Amino acid sequence: MKQLFTTLGPKTKDQLGMILPHEHVFVDLRTPDQPGYAQAEAADVVRLMAPEVERIKALGITALVECSTGGVGRRADFDLAVSQATNFPIVVPTGNYREPWIPEWVRGASETALEEWMVGELDEQIENTGFRAGWIKLSAGDDGITPLETRILRAAARAGRRTNAVIGSHTIKGRVVMDQLDIIEAEGYRADRFISIHTQEEKDFSLNLAVAERGAWIEYDHIGRGDDDEIVALILRVIAAGYAHRLLLSHDRGWFDPAQPNGGTPQPYTHLSNVILPKLRASGVDEQTIRLLTHINPFEAFAR
Repeated sequence: MKQLFTTLGPKTKDQLGMILPHEHVFVDLRTPDQPGYAQAEAADVVRLMAPEVERIKALGITALVECSTGGVGRRADFDLAVSQATNFPIVVPTGNYREPWIPEWVRGASETALEEWMVGELDEQIENTGFRAGWIKLSAGDDGITPLETRILRAAARAGRRTNAVIGSHTIKGRVVMDQLDIIEAEGYRADRFISIHTQEEKDFSLNLAVAERGAWIEYDHIGRGDDDEIVALILRVIAAGYAHRLLLSHDRGWFDPAQPNGGTPQPYTHLSNVILPKLRASGVDEQTIRLLTHINPFEAFAR
């Protein structure tokens, strides 16, 4: 049986509704060698972020995917604190970001050591939190994947093959996504267990479709940060091309930022529900397709 592994334990499809597949509760975009990196008080994170979670609960959203990974301030303990305060499941990744956000221990680790670390977090627990990682998050350089990023990706592909965890990557160029898919398949894993994060940043729409044609997930995750009509038009193009079943939609918003006074000002996770879905319905998208995009696809992408 497929399950979504969350801060509140595994969840089955019938226990969940709408899922946001790319958001952040806590992020530190400073590099890991900076003073105060990823440091905050759990109570302060809960104070700032619990109200944002309560807003989406009121809209019928039943889970969100945390996309902060190693290198950009992943704090699974803070995710857990917000989750417990709101009784709301959050899906947290293992893995690591791209250069220069790669900590020294990852730089010095072998592929085997990285693979075992990821498998341990996916099959046992993240650090001492008591819950399992739900997926693998990584990244690639804008101009191409570096040797170190390739080593992380190969380890992730092997960990994914052992656990059936999906691998999501912050990758800007479609041609680099295709290179990543080649690496994953060379390691014996599958394109359909890969998410091309920030697909909208590749402006050549034919490359968006080429990634979907390979079997991978494409993710438009700038909702609320881009022009609404342009986003709707992009979604409609994917639906018309026959790839609604490979499309994920989210905001890439939040979050508590320890580099900002009092954690900064969070951006809400509500724009998809309040603005974009009504526009899609007004454009003729039926409820079955809306459910596919917001309920079924996120579960199928992240569950294992």
